[in-house]
Amino acid sequence: MSLKDIIFHAGIVGAGGAGFPTHIKASSKVDFVVANGAECEPLLHKDFEITKHFAKEIISGMNLMIAETSAQKGYFGMKSKNQEAIDEVKKYIKNSKIELSELEDYYPAGDEYELVYETTKRLIPAHGIPLDVGTVVNNVETLYNISQAQKGISLTEKFVCVTGIVKNPSTFFVPIGTTFRQLLDFVGGTTSREYVFFVGGIMMGKLSDNLDEVVTKTTAGLIFLPAEHYLANRMQRTTADMNRIGKSACDQCSYCTEFCPRYLMGYDVQPHKVMRSLGFTTSGNAIWNEYADLCSTCGLCSLYSCPEDLYPREACVQGKEYLRNEKIKHIQPKEVKIHPIKNGRKVPLKKLMSKLNVTLLNYETPFQNNFPIPKEVKILMKQHVGISAKPIVVIGQKVKKGELIGKIDENQLGSLIHSSIDGIVTHVSNEFVRIKSE
Repeated sequence: MSLKDIIFHAGIVGAGGAGFPTHIKASSKVDFVVANGAECEPLLHKDFEITKHFAKEIISGMNLMIAETSAQKGYFGMKSKNQEAIDEVKKYIKNSKIELSELEDYYPAGDEYELVYETTKRLIPAHGIPLDVGTVVNNVETLYNISQAQKGISLTEKFVCVTGIVKNPSTFFVPIGTTFRQLLDFVGGTTSREYVFFVGGIMMGKLSDNLDEVVTKTTAGLIFLPAEHYLANRMQRTTADMNRIGKSACDQCSYCTEFCPRYLMGYDVQPHKVMRSLGFTTSGNAIWNEYADLCSTCGLCSLYSCPEDLYPREACVQGKEYLRNEKIKHIQPKEVKIHPIKNGRKVPLKKLMSKLNVTLLNYETPFQNNFPIPKEVKILMKQHVGISAKPIVVIGQKVKKGELIGKIDENQLGSLIHSSIDGIVTHVSNEFVRIKSE
């Protein structure tokens, strides 16, 4: 069986982003394979911890991808500050095609466009993907999962980081479908009675108060903050309020654009112009929203650059939705070319954390290997880019950990879904399968 087929049957999708099916990447022929261990979201340390403890498996997965894609070389992107993880990686890349690429500690170093440029010096074209410049990028956890698939182990667990105002900030493997409530219990609960939490990161994640949500193949972690924290208050505003504030207060200073990582790489992203679409001009949405089309929604404009504390990122999200609905695609008139002051405008992670008032919450999150088997799991049929898997089990059926419970055809874009525990199926729908532990 080819590696592509092994990955498909294991149900592996990208662990560090939207969940793009990894078997599609494995079917490509490229020049470079890049491991993304940059991890630039403030407070999260899962990529550091998995690399520190499982470098051998990650490098094994990377070598498998290099061979499968006929790549000339591999680059392992990781921040220089993570010396313990770097030392582990160095043990397993001697006499190999893999070169360590040490990165500065800035945000968003883990963005694919940034990482591909920093490692290969190739610039992805506007609206392009790494494959357009002969490159495949995989998160370090995805590469770990590939090495496990080669051993016949399907994807049933997610490596997550739980931190912030919790009693024991930690990183650990957890069965897919486990509730956030069980994750919080495992780390001893919070140190404050009133709290909110971000799912996936405070920059690009979402604010939530629902502990009954469950872990999926793309859940990076949970960050708990005091309920009165600046970020909690800010993100609880409605879209209408965000737009009203932006319409009344934006003075077109253009700082959001001047610090935009995509703009500094040569892409025509100009959040300050998108802000004009909120209504203080009569020029029309179709004009100004085009400058949002290449936005990566990293959040730096809203959470760092804007001196008025406005919402240019959120305006760009709305702008992109408008363009999709109107079937408008922005055509960049100029070639992609690095801005000459790009390096001078990199935003250090420490400075970003200070601006967000989370510096004192930047705890170590040591790896724990004793998460208990949950009493039940709720496994979603769509945890990935593409179509939903169709459940192939029935209520009352006994299943084993790793057993297939959701299926797609091999020629469809999507992912297979497997049971994450031994148990009995208690609910089946097109949305999810619930399994009770025996």
